[in-house]
Amino acid sequence: MISEFKDFIAKGNAMDLAVGVIIGGAFGAIVSSLVSDVITPALLNPALKAAQVEDLAGLKTDGGILYGKFLAAVISFLVIAFVIFLMVKAINSMKKKEEPAPAAPAGPTQEQLLAEIRDLLKK
Repeated sequence: MISEFKDFIAKGNAMDLAVGVIIGGAFGAIVSSLVSDVITPALLNPALKAAQVEDLAGLKTDGGILYGKFLAAVISFLVIAFVIFLMVKAINSMKKKEEPAPAAPAGPTQEQLLAEIRDLLKK
């Protein structure tokens, strides 16, 4: 049983998954901080003040339903998703710049083509 566990852990898939989860957690902390510490104070708070709904999460109806809290969660999700989209797009554009362009396939030289034409003319 222990040897099977060692084989499972040593497989590349398990290690890749572990690294992905750890990096994902760290990346999530970066995105959360970016949204809560930079984007919300700079963009969302002024927009909410302009719309006169500074305390969006505190809005509720007569039945006690906190629809404002739901709207705040939806807005937060959309902002986080957009920030992740922009970050992934930037990373992908950096990857494209780093990759060298594939070399064109080598074709026959001018001398080889002339030799082929000469041989065809001799026939």
